[in-house]
Amino acid sequence: MPTNREPVRVVGLSGSLRPDSLTRRAVEIALRGATELGAEAELFDLRECRVACDGNSDDGAYPESVYRLRNAVKNANGLVLGTPEYHGSFSGVLKNALDLLGFEEVQSKMIGLIGVSGGPMGAIHALASLRTIGRHLHAWVVPHQAAIPFAGQAFDEEGNLKDAKLQERVMEVGRQVVKFGFLHHSAAAKKFLDAWVSATPNPGGEHEGLIW
Repeated sequence: MPTNREPVRVVGLSGSLRPDSLTRRAVEIALRGATELGAEAELFDLRECRVACDGNSDDGAYPESVYRLRNAVKNANGLVLGTPEYHGSFSGVLKNALDLLGFEEVQSKMIGLIGVSGGPMGAIHALASLRTIGRHLHAWVVPHQAAIPFAGQAFDEEGNLKDAKLQERVMEVGRQVVKFGFLHHSAAAKKFLDAWVSATPNPGGEHEGLIW
């Protein structure tokens, strides 16, 4: 990666509060992929932010940990979201964390997704739901994602995946967040976006005789 700019910052969120969480291990692997490319990576521990979202946006209404979460995400270029699959969807822990965030923190961020499942499907339904949430928050969900099936047997004692190809796939999630994050925030990308915003709107729909 180029070194003439600030490094890309990536925050990981694990949607599992288990002390020896397999989801957390997977997110840590993805963050290692991010640091390989020179990114600054941080795993924000949601165990320190266990609070229900009640729709209250008043300053000071939530514990200090919620504002630390918001600041960590706001100051990042990208996120890695990891979730176990519960009843065909992602965890309530991760949903709660996302509900505590909004456009101000997440908009225009790159998001990489990892799903962990005890069965053969690898949390694919949970990943699809998270991809929808990313779009609603006006974020960019990277094309690559990783699904880890039969998670109880997938990791070794050091926290790595036994399947080298799957390990590589999870690391690639972190790498893609960094790559797309760098491109999106590069000077060339900003120049293109500025030109796009200032361009004359397409007047096609205003022409007489045209049927749409």
